Amino acid sequence: MKKLHTFGVWERPLAGLFKDRLEQEGIACLLKNYDLISVMGEIPMVEIYPELWVVDSEIWPRAKLLLESWLHESQATGPDWICPVCHEQVDAGFEACWNCDAPRSPADG
Repeated sequence: MKKLHTFGVWERPLAGLFKDRLEQEGIACLLKNYDLISVMGEIPMVEIYPELWVVDSEIWPRAKLLLESWLHESQATGPDWICPVCHEQVDAGFEACWNCDAPRSPADG
């Protein structure tokens, strides 16, 4: 088992998203410290940072490449967009609406 990435405390949803994406690629992984936010203030802050680990160390290089490309995508700049279904404003880095899960339309960029 080998650690792939450490996320910030407030990046827990992103950690879960990337874990799911890696599993969809057939890469077994797990999150450590994911549920420790409930003890924030009682243990050192660095102990509650979510960590994404790859179970098979031989797969780690592939997982690292995938994660780096996804992190790069998530930092894409551009305008926010309006969901065509529920009309909520959605950050530019998302391809689906956070509110109703509707996909981004091609007209939104």
